Amino acid sequence: MKKRVYALLVELFNSWGISHVFGIPGKSISPLMLELENCGIEYVLGRHEAGCGFEASGYALAKKTMGIVIGTSGPGGTNLITAAGQAKEFQLPVLFITGQPSMKETGRALSQDSSQFGADLVKMFEPVTLFSARIERGDLLHLYLKHALEKAYTGEKGPVHLCIPFDVLMEEVDTFSLPLPDHISPVVSPDIDKAISMLNEAKKPVLFLGKGAVMSDAYDQLRTIAEHWGIPVMTTPGGKGAFPTSHPLYLGGYGLGGSKYATEYMKSGVDLMIVVGSKLCDMSLSGFTDDMEPDKVLQFEYDLKFAGKTLQAPTQIILGDIHSNLTQLILRSGASVKAYEALEARAQAAAAAASCTETAMSAGTAFRSLRAVLPKEAVLFGDAGSHSFHAVQNFEIIEPGTFYFDEVFIAMGAAIGYSIGYSIGAQDDMHERPVVCVTGDGCMMMHGTEISTAVNHGAPVIFFVLNNGRLDMVEKGMSYNTGRSVGAIYERPLDVSLFAQSMGALAFRCENETDVKKAVQSALQSNTTTVIEVMVDPHEVPPILTRLLSLD
Repeated sequence: MKKRVYALLVELFNSWGISHVFGIPGKSISPLMLELENCGIEYVLGRHEAGCGFEASGYALAKKTMGIVIGTSGPGGTNLITAAGQAKEFQLPVLFITGQPSMKETGRALSQDSSQFGADLVKMFEPVTLFSARIERGDLLHLYLKHALEKAYTGEKGPVHLCIPFDVLMEEVDTFSLPLPDHISPVVSPDIDKAISMLNEAKKPVLFLGKGAVMSDAYDQLRTIAEHWGIPVMTTPGGKGAFPTSHPLYLGGYGLGGSKYATEYMKSGVDLMIVVGSKLCDMSLSGFTDDMEPDKVLQFEYDLKFAGKTLQAPTQIILGDIHSNLTQLILRSGASVKAYEALEARAQAAAAAASCTETAMSAGTAFRSLRAVLPKEAVLFGDAGSHSFHAVQNFEIIEPGTFYFDEVFIAMGAAIGYSIGYSIGAQDDMHERPVVCVTGDGCMMMHGTEISTAVNHGAPVIFFVLNNGRLDMVEKGMSYNTGRSVGAIYERPLDVSLFAQSMGALAFRCENETDVKKAVQSALQSNTTTVIEVMVDPHEVPPILTRLLSLD
């Protein structure tokens, strides 16, 4: 039996259990749009292709399946590149499909040409995906799609890209089935026993958890390891959601938004630093000095690219699937959970005192107020900027796996799309969790129009927007390092609540912690897209100044 390529693709989407596909339509991909509607797959119309790509990524994270985003040729495709880069950093299987006017006419002047004669999308996507190819004949669909899926799901995991010209979409080809490759066995390191020996011999170790610890969903394993060996724990900004912040072994964050407890411990002489899922980038090691260098490093990573290349200490790399390797370590060592009582919440009195004397609300007060009202299972996405580092420092994690933040690629406005896609993907779950996007006025300027997407598709995301009328991280960092800042303050700041109302969202403007608590409670009760504008002190110094700027 034969089918047109566009019909066969949508049939495959259905077989993969895909309920939503994201994108912005255009002529070169119009057959796919029409077929999605015919087959009952909801097409989520975004407001910018990058936002669509972020939303498809959030959907993939929530559903633990493939996310699909479709962009037209030329600029429709180039706008998706940032979203692909962010998906790669989160190791999310997202299929980016772009169009091309015609394969048969390639080489002639074509509007929005995406071939090697125009904006070559295949080459442009190569650095930000695991596989990028143009399907130049219909009979190549099966083989190229199979390659793409295997790359998306094997080893590193991440986004893939296929450019499919209009005339190829219209070709008739033999039908085939192609399941998602969820059967691939994870790689387990042969060096687990070496890791156990290093843990047993360590006198003053530390667990250093990065974003990979969050994405590997190894929360129980990490807690078991920490408690069995009695290892203090600290998290990078991206690893914030990997461990309960009230646990007695938790020292706080390290790097931007870090705590003094973590810094003091690193200075006290660590003999073994157990790094789990961190590239140890400049954001994660911000403020790291020579006297903090550990004697040895034990590093759990899925990819060798940056492992063992940042710290000078001798490093034992445990390469492969982090979840599987940690599980094997526990099984072989006979590790078990010991009884630990939770610590009392830190600095509550200080926070209360601060809230009484503030003339303008601090970001710390805003996040403590948010935490006081949100249920423990609420899922937060942190955007690029000071607001997220304030959250890293002040927002308590009660349930691991409820905070997502990237400190490596860091696309502004990405969390807006991720939270929308996650909310849409979670709608099929009978135990849907509240979804919160922590963002700022600068990020809202980038992709705030995606709030309209949330409203139109019934995604009850709570957008918690810190507004101080500036690109705060840039302005404070530049001022601290050079004595002045240029181009980081808005002469006329955005009125976030009015902006939100114009798109149909429920909106609040908050000046103090009482306002914040009431607004969050209203948002939870309304179960609709809500924007909470939080007016914070524009002169407050964010926890980012350990990241130095050198103009030498």
